[in-house]
Amino acid sequence: MTEAARHTPGTPCWVSLMVHGLDATQEFYAALFGWEFSPGPTQLGPYVRAMLDGREVAGIGRLPADRHLPVAWTPYLASDDADATAEAIRSCGGTVGVGPLDAADAGRLVIASDPGGAVFGVWQAAAHLGTAVYGTHGTPVWNELLTVDTSSVGKFYHAVFGYDTGPADSSDRLTLRLDGRPVASVRGTGQALPRGRGPHWMTYFEVEDTDAAAHRTVELGGRVIKAPGPGRGGREATVCDPEGAVFTIVRSEPR
Repeated sequence: MTEAARHTPGTPCWVSLMVHGLDATQEFYAALFGWEFSPGPTQLGPYVRAMLDGREVAGIGRLPADRHLPVAWTPYLASDDADATAEAIRSCGGTVGVGPLDAADAGRLVIASDPGGAVFGVWQAAAHLGTAVYGTHGTPVWNELLTVDTSSVGKFYHAVFGYDTGPADSSDRLTLRLDGRPVASVRGTGQALPRGRGPHWMTYFEVEDTDAAAHRTVELGGRVIKAPGPGRGGREATVCDPEGAVFTIVRSEPR
């Protein structure tokens, strides 16, 4: 288990989920990942932070009753200046949907989408640095963007966050690096994106046993979308919670 310090700009530093049934969603993830919850900033409505052993892992908020928005996990990328990052997003062809705005004393946030339409957040940390623990059951381990074309969207993220993308491999996948360290990836799917979903970010959560976690997901009212099997980072499965938020569970291989 690793504890995190302040994140380098561009590093995925937090994941957040907006849902309709906040109480039921907390019950699902508490049973699946062992999360407990504490109150968080309420600038965008009711919001809680998921905790493991008293350390912050992720956030879950309640959507307004009249907003029928997709329910999806959203990664937040670290920034030293959310306002400047928002301007860079606009200048490079992205769209800023929310912010920049302060989340009490926790920090300053932006919610945006890239030119392909994939939604992501920007987080300028103050009191809240982001995810505080990694490498154990129920913690985010990776983020991957599924999009139509890696070339154009890779240029966007390079321009805004300074990633070194390098050439795509044979599966049309880019690895986003900061100072030579991989922090996320982009996978081109052509027109083979899941039905009803455009380009989107996928969050991977570490689990002790992929098969057991997939089975538990179904017991708790979720679904298995892609059955457990070998993946690039270990044994993984793609699942969704009862509200339809899709994520990947993975038992990482030793590095």
